[in-house]
Amino acid sequence: MRRFENQVAIVTGAGSGIGLGIAERLGNEGARLLITDIDGAVADQAVAELAAQGHAVLAVAGDSAEETTAERAIAQTLDAWGRIDVLINNTGIIGNTAPLWELPVSELDRVYQVNLRGTYLFCQQAIPYMLDRDYGRIVNMASIAGKEGNPNMVPYSATKAAIIGLTKSLGKELAETGIRVNCLTPAVVRTPIWEQTTATQMDMLLARIPMKRSGEISEVAAMVAWLASAECSFSTGAVFDLSGGRATY
Repeated sequence: MRRFENQVAIVTGAGSGIGLGIAERLGNEGARLLITDIDGAVADQAVAELAAQGHAVLAVAGDSAEETTAERAIAQTLDAWGRIDVLINNTGIIGNTAPLWELPVSELDRVYQVNLRGTYLFCQQAIPYMLDRDYGRIVNMASIAGKEGNPNMVPYSATKAAIIGLTKSLGKELAETGIRVNCLTPAVVRTPIWEQTTATQMDMLLARIPMKRSGEISEVAAMVAWLASAECSFSTGAVFDLSGGRATY
């Protein structure tokens, strides 16, 4: 199945982990790829891996929280292929884990910059080109923490809740166009980002999942691939769970 034949997808934070898995899945289904990562060496390695699999791929190294990163990603995508069909806002950080009163406000600012501001900037830059063609699929990576709140993870939970709100609002703004905007709320998926948490924190998170396991990158990529496809035509501004039974609403 090649649902993305002749389509172009931007995947942020795709140097490793979930983002790389999503890029691989979209590439396997025919998409041409522009990936971003804050680490240039990591981005280059991801490009080499994806190219070795036969995918057409470019990379932009930069901080997603910086407006210039989104501008460069959009410009390079258009220069190379002249269109943007899919935007996957995957970049995110957990931040430091501690009770709110032990975290300086600078920690909230740091997590907000990456998680929410970065998502906003890439949507802002990509949507005009999607509107020109009256087609697009945007998938924002939120988290089950944004729905339920995780203790000792206020900056992460709050910014992921904000991404849910952004998705709902933006989906309504674009509902009468050919652009669909949805978000995904995974529970724990074992990736390098979760190495930032303590063993105690990880045990707490896994204990809240009825399946008693973490999610797999391939499972996230499969869900994203459907949300990013033309098949997802009557869902917008929606929240899709991938939580092993943890979500109750």
